[in-house]
Amino acid sequence: MHSEHLRSASTSRGVIASVGASALFATLYVLPEYLGALSPTAIFAWRVIVTVPLLTVLLMAMREWGAVRAIARRVRRKPLLAGVQVVNAGLLGVQVWLFGWAPVTGHGLDVALGYFLMPLVMVLVGVLLHRERLTGWRMAAVAAAAVGVGAALLGGGGISWSTVVVALGYPLYFVIRRRTALDSPGALWFELAILLVPSVVFAVQPDSLATIVEHPELIVPLLLLGLVSSVALVAYLAASRLLSFSLFGLLTYLEPVLLVVVAVLLLGETVSTTQMLTYGAIAVAILLLCVEGVVHRPRGYRRK
Repeated sequence: MHSEHLRSASTSRGVIASVGASALFATLYVLPEYLGALSPTAIFAWRVIVTVPLLTVLLMAMREWGAVRAIARRVRRKPLLAGVQVVNAGLLGVQVWLFGWAPVTGHGLDVALGYFLMPLVMVLVGVLLHRERLTGWRMAAVAAAAVGVGAALLGGGGISWSTVVVALGYPLYFVIRRRTALDSPGALWFELAILLVPSVVFAVQPDSLATIVEHPELIVPLLLLGLVSSVALVAYLAASRLLSFSLFGLLTYLEPVLLVVVAVLLLGETVSTTQMLTYGAIAVAILLLCVEGVVHRPRGYRRK
């Protein structure tokens, strides 16, 4: 009973963290529109530069700085973990860059489709590598999502490279982090700290610096970009630790739904009939997942 209660509480916190992270990432999709004077690479660079100090303050306020010291101790004991951190930083950096590039170049829906595909890949990873079992509800949700993704692949004339990078890159990132136990907020801090090196190089380029000087109004959205990014990343990684791999993967369907809403309503991209079928099927998958959460409440609570 006690362990069942702990599992339920952990799952509830994980669901809240995942939903909150998805909403914040959707907000991040809008902010690059207010930074149009900067190139996508400059947006990436300044986002990292602003995020690291804000994340540092956030971790200290949450009393999570011990997680950073713990990673530092592990790296000192096993120097090879430093190499793993660099690889993880590279994988994360590509995704951060894409997230700033897509909304300002008209590829918001392409990247959103990658986020639709990603949970399917993560569910597959959970079954094959972590031997997780899918409930009937989750199998139905995966089937509904697969119908939507299949429609996108068959009716959309193929998929873009940015879709593939998101769909395969993030699962690889999470698998490496979980397998090496580098899935804490402390590990995230080190990944972003590593990304500071190329970010500073990009940010000090004459064009980037000149743009900031000529447009001081960019400072506020840049600060917001760093703040929202910090909170969203911490919440996202907290969800990845609290939830099973399959449930975490399925819950991330909320993010691409929100990204599509942002891309269409705020960024002005259009949705085709095929894409409507895709997003409708994904909505069914999310609904099935929510129903499962109600139907499969811990039995211990029903007896109370």
